[in-house]
Amino acid sequence: MNKIRLLHFADLHVGMENYGRLDPATGVNGRVLDFLARFDELIDYGLEHEVDLVIFAGDVFKVHSPNATYQRAFARRIKQLADAGVQVVLLVGNHDLPTMVQRASSVDIFHTLDVPNVVVGREEKVHRIETRRGPLQVATVPYPVRQRLLAHDEYRGLSIRQLDQELQRIVTANIQALAAQLEPGVPAVLAAHLSVSEATFGSERSVMIGRDAVVLKSAVADPAWDYVALGHIHLHQSLNGGGYPPVVYAGSLERIDFGEEGQPKGFCWVELARGETTWQFVELNARPFVTVRADVREALNPLMALQQALAACNLRDAVVRLILQLRADQEPLVRDRDVRALLSAAYFVGSINREVEREARVRLGSLAPEEMTDQDLLARYLEARKTSSERIKTLLEHAEALFRPEEAS
Repeated sequence: MNKIRLLHFADLHVGMENYGRLDPATGVNGRVLDFLARFDELIDYGLEHEVDLVIFAGDVFKVHSPNATYQRAFARRIKQLADAGVQVVLLVGNHDLPTMVQRASSVDIFHTLDVPNVVVGREEKVHRIETRRGPLQVATVPYPVRQRLLAHDEYRGLSIRQLDQELQRIVTANIQALAAQLEPGVPAVLAAHLSVSEATFGSERSVMIGRDAVVLKSAVADPAWDYVALGHIHLHQSLNGGGYPPVVYAGSLERIDFGEEGQPKGFCWVELARGETTWQFVELNARPFVTVRADVREALNPLMALQQALAACNLRDAVVRLILQLRADQEPLVRDRDVRALLSAAYFVGSINREVEREARVRLGSLAPEEMTDQDLLARYLEARKTSSERIKTLLEHAEALFRPEEAS
């Protein structure tokens, strides 16, 4: 039997508008279009390579109640996959969840309308899915919500730490129960949106809602599974080394801020078979984020020196932040409009930070300069320049000859 072709991605976060401006042609923020463009690249790759199943491991939107335009944009793309005969699993992430458990998540509409070829992972459950290359099992574990515990009397009055421990225990037990339900011989995937121990966190901390309960890696690295598709952490990473099964965070499709500068963004292409799964990371053309550090303090023409520093960087279509070091007397020579003109190739200028070096003012305390000796004034100056005490002592000893020239002669 041919291996099942699976595409795993996560953390789309449609609605992130930082470092963007309104696109007049669409009426949508340009950064939102970036995220949707990465999704389009993913879909094109999947259809070109005859993907059988797409697993989205949670967090479709930035907020749990997205506007209708963003909902339409996402639904169109899911329909494109479903109409092509591709099976799709949509896992519910923390950003998809409403503040009240009684309300629907942002992806429940696909379940309500019973959209063909689309499964919504709203609960811990094993789904048997038929693909063009054979059947497989997908166990869904949506984001674990602490409020569910609070509804039970036995958990009331516990501290946050105790609730986290109970939540970890319950999620672990649920995953083990799902593994026990698996049909032997049929490939099995665990799809979960949560934090796993030993993972490296990234900028998702800045957009995360509430605190996280961390599940131990041993709870998911069970050979009952042939692949563990994780979402929630934006940095792509494999947690199980060369062990089986692969335990993988696909990471986000686009960079959210400068905390993700330089991180590769993309999705995982998986060839699934019982006991023989292989996978690879496919990088997408995400919007570059570039930090430029320019030190022009020694330059006679600071603006020209800045221009040369920027010319050495590829800023085209990038989100850029500039950290500029200069002296106080150079500030009038480096006007903001001139700096922005030099950054015109950038897609967006995130910030221009000026680190201005100012001459340290010597603090004389309650004494006036005329009341102090030459030695005292020199000592205060050297202290203000953060000179070491040993060097101050040496310099003062050598300065004695200058302060008392009659003695030196």
